[in-house]
Amino acid sequence: MSTMSTPPLLQIDALGVDLPLDGAPRTVIHRADVTIPDGAAVALVGESGSGKSLTARSVMGLLPENARIRGDILFDGESVPRMTPERLRAFRAREVAMVFQDPRAHINPARGVGDFLIEGLTTTRRVPAAEAVKKVTGILREVGIADADRRMRQRPHELSGGLLQRVMIAAALAAEPRLLLADEPTTALDVTTQEEVMAIIGEAREARGLAMLFITHDLELAAAVCDRVVVMYAGMTVEELPADRLRGRAAHPYTRALLASRPPLSDVGAELRSIPGRPLSGFEAPDGCAFSDRCPHVQDLCRSDRPQPSSDGDASAACHFPHTLTPEEAARHA
Repeated sequence: MSTMSTPPLLQIDALGVDLPLDGAPRTVIHRADVTIPDGAAVALVGESGSGKSLTARSVMGLLPENARIRGDILFDGESVPRMTPERLRAFRAREVAMVFQDPRAHINPARGVGDFLIEGLTTTRRVPAAEAVKKVTGILREVGIADADRRMRQRPHELSGGLLQRVMIAAALAAEPRLLLADEPTTALDVTTQEEVMAIIGEAREARGLAMLFITHDLELAAAVCDRVVVMYAGMTVEELPADRLRGRAAHPYTRALLASRPPLSDVGAELRSIPGRPLSGFEAPDGCAFSDRCPHVQDLCRSDRPQPSSDGDASAACHFPHTLTPEEAARHA
């Protein structure tokens, strides 16, 4: 885990989540540990099914009613799972906001864009409608929508995916949160629009001093826009380290395998490398290391005992036999 002299804004501490599957409770998150200082950006990376989005939803208190939670989620020292319904509504409205992966699934297609944007301001903050319209129109321009007045009158189906994601970002910023949760906000967009959206989020963060939890599959993007990187696999945090040391100090075999699977930019014709086997969901994790069946360095201990996070300076890894990249390996990932 990371070491800090001041209390973090967000502390996900040994989070575990059980959900009913096939009539019985199954563990979908075994242990998630994430620390975000005020104003910092932390990336949560891993393959599909690793528990990234479920962890983010846990921060918002958006789990099903029959979910069972272990551990704790502290926001500015206050436990989110212990919040009353009234306090949780205020928390979502004023202190944390989420940009979802697919804006079309989270914006009511029957309502206008303007109605979607001002609703939170008028209903939870009691902002007069005219003032709310003025505020969100300004934010739309800030996120790159020049003809904001016209867009406010349109319906979601009239906007492209890139414009809709900008609307989602504007809605999140309008809440004036202290923490932004960005759940793969660029996945459904083309490469050029992805770059534009990430630039918008980065500029908005810097201007407002926002903290951010950024969920992505892309290790390179995570390292480029965040201060620290947390890697999840099969519902478990397996590694955490500073983003600028990702290539040279990755200690967990899974992190190194993800790095190695990225095509080298220097050799266009190089053979693509993949991680053997398939990723496991949390409820499929064995008693030992969940990555043991895919790990090239597996030993008997890995199959029998589940490794716990072990700190090494400002980084940590949940591995019985961690090691850093050799200079040759680091050069291949550069």
